Amino acid sequence: MQSERTWHIVIGTWINIAAVLVGGGLGTLLGPRLPERMRQTVLHGLGLVTLMLGVQLTTETQNILIVMGSILVGAILGEWWKIDLGLEWISERLKERVSKGLTGSQMAHFTEGFVTASLVFCIGPMTILGSITDGLTGDIRLLAVKSVLDGFAALAFASSLGVGVIFSALTVLVYQGGVTLLAGLAQSALNQAMVAEMTATGGVMIMAIGLILLDLKKIRVANLLPALLIAPLIVAILQLLGIIAPGVPLG
Repeated sequence: MQSERTWHIVIGTWINIAAVLVGGGLGTLLGPRLPERMRQTVLHGLGLVTLMLGVQLTTETQNILIVMGSILVGAILGEWWKIDLGLEWISERLKERVSKGLTGSQMAHFTEGFVTASLVFCIGPMTILGSITDGLTGDIRLLAVKSVLDGFAALAFASSLGVGVIFSALTVLVYQGGVTLLAGLAQSALNQAMVAEMTATGGVMIMAIGLILLDLKKIRVANLLPALLIAPLIVAILQLLGIIAPGVPLG
């Protein structure tokens, strides 16, 4: 009975994983057949859209100082914990397991594809809110929309960055599935103000990913991930001190 319940509340995540696998698989198959100029332009186009999405999400904040503080503290913690090196270690282990079936070009892009796709698929309000909604009410509509977007993104990523994108489905399973399973606890801890600042903070990271895809600046975005936890914590402290009004609970 418990296993059936667990399957039910993460069904949105399984749909998302299927979309990433299908899109990544098609992108990997089509990638070698697509001209380099076409693949590069597709990736840059995705970078522009990613940058635009990041800018749009940052407008959710009600206080830019909260976002700035979250990013700064998150960056310090991320560098201290060496999150980016941890992700690279995981991708290297995966690369070793599948290296016999990869070409030299695919090997070179494996880590970049795995890390970039993992961050794109797991950062943003649709991941957080969609997982919470799925876990609390079983409503998978938001995650279904995200799955379609991720499927097309996986196709575009894999056509340029290779098979590493497919393995980002593991990150989706662990991160998004974990958030869904913990949604019951999050219900009593999160409110709309907290989610708004988490969304804006995630928007900053998505902008950074856009810059990477456009080959403008290499940023260790993975080391900014703790900021997603710092943002609601700052809001909670400010609400407790009465500096900002108490937020409206989710749901």
